[in-house]
Amino acid sequence: MDNATVVASGTKIAQELGTTRSEVWRLVQQLRRSGVDIAGHSATGYRLRKVPDLLLAETLAPLLRGTIFASHIHHYFKIGSTNLAAMEAAAGGAPEGSVFVAEEQVAGRGRGAHGWLSARSQGIYCSVVLRPALSPADVLVLTLATGLAACAAVEQLLSPNPAGKKPATASQLDLRWPNDLLLNGKKFAGILAELTAEATRVRYVVVGMGINVNQPSFLAELRDLATSLRLETGNCWSRVELLAALLKSLDREYRALLKSGPGGRESVLRRFQERSSFAQGRRVRVEDDGGYEGVTAGLDARGFLQVETVNGLRTVLSGGVRGMD
Repeated sequence: MDNATVVASGTKIAQELGTTRSEVWRLVQQLRRSGVDIAGHSATGYRLRKVPDLLLAETLAPLLRGTIFASHIHHYFKIGSTNLAAMEAAAGGAPEGSVFVAEEQVAGRGRGAHGWLSARSQGIYCSVVLRPALSPADVLVLTLATGLAACAAVEQLLSPNPAGKKPATASQLDLRWPNDLLLNGKKFAGILAELTAEATRVRYVVVGMGINVNQPSFLAELRDLATSLRLETGNCWSRVELLAALLKSLDREYRALLKSGPGGRESVLRRFQERSSFAQGRRVRVEDDGGYEGVTAGLDARGFLQVETVNGLRTVLSGGVRGMD
């Protein structure tokens, strides 16, 4: 990447790496299978046709200086689930701020029993380890704060509207309680928080974030439900730029939440309600406890969604929420 237009011989690369030319050839083939555009072969040398949009630690770390996420970034070309890797690492003592990011997941996970399609190098599949001084009951607020951070990062990416690109659609960005981001009414991002806790304190939380960035299409059964930034704007976007913005925004939200005590929690709840069309006055169907319908009536003090039904006010503790208009 430092010499993207230069042809480098297999012999020179082998010498610098302290390995053989045949091993260099094998590694180049592995990079090509992972989507890296490398021209040439062992006889003539290799050249990187363009700098790839890979979420490498070496690329991300300089962009994250000053945040808790700059020092422990783990990159995978293919993994089962970044959340699972992060949970295992956290159990083994991984420090707060550890980042696990993959080009592709083969067992990506969403909320409940849902999976998350993770096409190679087209989206962001990232999980972070946090060790907040919070009670287990406050982790929902952390999920909501992550949603606000993701909204801010996407708006930062779309709003400048670089020359030659179609008008941005950040105004159509929406938050659906508790963990979905929508663009023009379709889901393009989700958040999955998992924790290990004692009765009164959290030991660690893993917050997973999946964002559809440059997917050109979806399976027929998902087209009415899912979308990507590319599909909604007509443009391809830098995943490196978006992930850096996301982690910097999450760092700000996380620090503010911990530093401000009850005031920080109240700020998250207030801003989420202002940002989400689902929080207040929206007719919804809740897929929980047999399913029921009603009109949303804001968040309670813990961050749970309240829904006014024909049988009175109900608090949504779990289950998907879907708009009916």
